[in-house]
Amino acid sequence: MSIDRFELVRASFGKKARAVEIPEKKASEYFGERVFDRAKMRKYLDPKTLDALLECIDKGHPLDRATADGVARGMKEWALENHVTHVTHWFQPLTEGTAEKHDSLIDLDGRGGVIETFDGKALAQQEPDASSFPNGGIRATFEARGYTAWDPTSPVFIQEDTLCIPTVFIAYTGEALDYKTPLKRSIQAVNDAALPICRLFDPAVNKIYCYLGWEQEYFLVDEDLYAARPDLMITGRTLMGHMSSKNQQLGDHYFGAIPARVAAFMRELEVESLRLGIPLKTRHNEVAPNQFEMAPIYGDANLSNDQNQLVMNLMNNIARKHGFVVLLHEKPFEGINGSGKHCNWSLGTDTGRMLMAPGRDAQGNLLFLTFFVNVLMAVQRHNALLKASIASATNAHRLGGHEAPPAIISAFLGRTMTAVLRKLLEVPSDTPIEIAGKKGRSVGLVEIPEIFVDNTDRNRTSPFAFTGNRFEFRAVGSSANCAGALATLNAAVAEQLLDFKAALDKELEKGKTLQVAVMDTLKPVIAKIIDVVCFDGNGYSEEWRQEAVRRGLDMETNVPEMFKAFTTPESVAMFTRTGVYSEKELAARNEVKWDIYTKKVQIESRVIVRMAINHIIPAALEYKTRLLKEVALQQQVTGSQDGCGTELELIRRIGSYVEDISDRAEQMRLARKRANAIEDEYARAMAYHAIAESIAQIRRPIDKLEELVDNKLWPLPKYRELLFIS
Repeated sequence: MSIDRFELVRASFGKKARAVEIPEKKASEYFGERVFDRAKMRKYLDPKTLDALLECIDKGHPLDRATADGVARGMKEWALENHVTHVTHWFQPLTEGTAEKHDSLIDLDGRGGVIETFDGKALAQQEPDASSFPNGGIRATFEARGYTAWDPTSPVFIQEDTLCIPTVFIAYTGEALDYKTPLKRSIQAVNDAALPICRLFDPAVNKIYCYLGWEQEYFLVDEDLYAARPDLMITGRTLMGHMSSKNQQLGDHYFGAIPARVAAFMRELEVESLRLGIPLKTRHNEVAPNQFEMAPIYGDANLSNDQNQLVMNLMNNIARKHGFVVLLHEKPFEGINGSGKHCNWSLGTDTGRMLMAPGRDAQGNLLFLTFFVNVLMAVQRHNALLKASIASATNAHRLGGHEAPPAIISAFLGRTMTAVLRKLLEVPSDTPIEIAGKKGRSVGLVEIPEIFVDNTDRNRTSPFAFTGNRFEFRAVGSSANCAGALATLNAAVAEQLLDFKAALDKELEKGKTLQVAVMDTLKPVIAKIIDVVCFDGNGYSEEWRQEAVRRGLDMETNVPEMFKAFTTPESVAMFTRTGVYSEKELAARNEVKWDIYTKKVQIESRVIVRMAINHIIPAALEYKTRLLKEVALQQQVTGSQDGCGTELELIRRIGSYVEDISDRAEQMRLARKRANAIEDEYARAMAYHAIAESIAQIRRPIDKLEELVDNKLWPLPKYRELLFIS
């Protein structure tokens, strides 16, 4: 086994970058070539069908069967030109991944042959087995029917030989069984709540858009070394492994030169993404060794979220071609930064106004402040719920650690906006609102022009940070579906906007001007939030934890307990009022969350126990046997154990660690057996939370053994080998 490990390391170190076929065309010429976008709609659809489809996409008008048939005809023609043979409804069940069932386009022609067919019914609806996906009791095994339904607002695309149709997934009884349905509901809720407010400022506004820009962090490891680590293969993270002498402490990997093999992987990923209409913009090395990041151009939240799910699938397939495996686990390696997925969130109007950016005049600033302050109030009102929306068994390893996100949801405003809010509490309500823009700053060198400095800094310790024209929800995990957190955020904002509009109407009924009425309504809100949810300091500090307790912010760190925030009376009222979730859906999703948490910890506990027994203890005992033979030989030759002090101490320590590991492994096995007998999902998840805490207790003596046992005998690739080969 030791020989195999060293051969794997040598082979991995010697791998060369794979040649990538780059299209000779410019990116703008092949962007979206595998997407049924508006250009292709105009080419393949008749004018009547095109107009009806665009009315559906842009204005939410329903599609009739005749229009669906017309769209299907055009899609089929385009698909066959691109050698498509199959079609699938592509959806996002509560498995934390995507799902698809491929059907051939062929049908019998009645004359002994086949013909390619695709109609509006096949486009609009399919029927997967709803009882086979997580559903929280909404569907029993004998109640299997569920439906996928086409989402026309997210373009159909081609992968390999398959036409992929983005869809929602609902139960026979109407409840949502996916991530997309609540996200789309929440976008509609924000539109409905924000539109009346925007029209007070500009009657020409007809629609509110929700925007998302995700930043995807990930690790790459060599596939041969990955295959030699059962923990990585099965759980996505290393359950054991001593920290490398060098990790991220020098900061030399961050923004460094991208290794050749990685750059080749990135290039192929970008080309395939651009072909699928995904506008990847940024790529770079992240802080931890072998950690990287990519990000697209900001876009419509529903489409952008679909694209993130698609990219995560692409990453895995393309990485294999380059001899890598992508790790999307939030904390695959102990002792270095884990991976998140920062969700840059904003709202805008169909007139081009970005609602999270300061305006060009006092009126524009007033509109901005209206939304800015209400978003902050929504975050404060549903502080625990927003944390629950990003919580998971995997993100728990980052939550509360000295990396984003802290286990306290606060909002960073920056000095400029904090000063603006404090000043507004002091001045008359009719005072024109001024917000400083970018300022020039000299670096003291004649040949270097002035740098334009933003009106807000960045705070990497804040889970919800204002960055000048948007909020960055930094707490979402790398492997997560953004829709879970965004649906919660959107619902909270929609509720707050509804309450604000009701209060504002009362002020307007008193005959006040719009500015005075808005400010008189905003000031009590500002007073409530400015010294509670708003925090510009170090979110990792112990002082902040103590201060957050005083402010009354949620401090829960137990993930199963966090999930209960979804079913509090306040949360149920908010979700049902905005139409994002029904009470039944909320209860079902919590059952799913607890069940997934339990199963992930259960798998990890099984893996670490089996690896301890089958890998670690045998290697330690083999080394101990060698040491015992050396001591015995010394005794035989010299008649004394003098000079064997080191060997004897190693024998004692190895024996102690092996016994500790064995005892803890047995305790964990028994704890798992007791937990498995619990029927209630919440209670079982709580039992597994205790087991999750004990995984580190088994790991500790294993990592100590890694430092003691002969390197040639250690059966697993070590951190220094996993992290520094690319």
